[in-house]
Amino acid sequence: MTDSSGRLAAPELLPRRPRGRRGLSFLAGLANWLVTLAITLLGLMVVTFALAELSPADPALHLAGDKASEATYQAARQSLGLDNPLPQRFLSYVGNVLTGNLGTSWSTNQPVFTDILRVFPATLELATVAILFGALIGVALGVIAALRPRGLIDGLVRIFSLIGYSVPIFWLGLLFLLLFYARLHWAAGPGRLSDIYAYTITPVTGFYLIDTALWGEEGSFVDTLSHLVLPATVLAIHSLASISRLTRASLLGERGKEYAVAARAKGVGEVRLMLTHLLPNVAGTVLTVIALAYATLLEGAVLTETVFGWPGLGRYMTTAIFASDMPAVLGGTLVIGVCFVIVNAITDILARIVDPRLS
Repeated sequence: MTDSSGRLAAPELLPRRPRGRRGLSFLAGLANWLVTLAITLLGLMVVTFALAELSPADPALHLAGDKASEATYQAARQSLGLDNPLPQRFLSYVGNVLTGNLGTSWSTNQPVFTDILRVFPATLELATVAILFGALIGVALGVIAALRPRGLIDGLVRIFSLIGYSVPIFWLGLLFLLLFYARLHWAAGPGRLSDIYAYTITPVTGFYLIDTALWGEEGSFVDTLSHLVLPATVLAIHSLASISRLTRASLLGERGKEYAVAARAKGVGEVRLMLTHLLPNVAGTVLTVIALAYATLLEGAVLTETVFGWPGLGRYMTTAIFASDMPAVLGGTLVIGVCFVIVNAITDILARIVDPRLS
């Protein structure tokens, strides 16, 4: 509910529900959210299981070897449970996933879950820094463009957003490496840390910015930041393009509404109107866009990690694909899907908190 100026009404002005009904409504909403989350995750497991079944890679052949006899091959199939009926194999797969058993990588001979725990912090760190930069700049550009629609700044912001959204991310990464690393030497090259520091830091959290800060050595922290800035900027440009466009469109959609006209009639300036009236009313939409961009960065950093030699989940999956390492590919796909579902679920809750009208 909003007041005459369009802002959310104070809590004491909203109609109050009886406590019992509010409690039941909260429990019903929580139960509905949990059921939806469970169904989504189950559907994700169905998809990954189907991909494993349809894959031309034969795990029994990999286990037994190319030159194994028929008896050895059949024994390998039996040991892997491939002779069991399809429903039984699916239930076994679900049970393994729920216990963290994603199989053994054919490339590293390590449990896939262990490999993912090792490489995923790098992807999470890169995506988090990129979305923080992309969200701050993207929202700011959207607000600036909406202040003077169809003006010079608005046109420049739209052109920049179009370029950022359209330019292939791998090409932009190569261009950044050529310009800022090879030519200008403003930033470090591929990888997360230079060799001089790689063996002097003991990872604690897996997030090198935190680990080097905890280690207390300024040189290693600066080196980590220097390696991070280029890939994070490339991803941020890609994300802020969509964030700025949708922020601008949402704000322009609010500018013509009655409460905005009434606020102008009362003498409220455009900047104050934008920041204190319009922006809070589109906060839920902007938050959803930022969360979707973040989830996309978590799953779409494959090319960026490959170009910059970033040892994250994307590069791990790329290596697994070229090696036909199906357990690693499917395990990584499942983890990315789970992250996407969790990010969307958390965003839905935060959006309802920020904007109660969405409840």
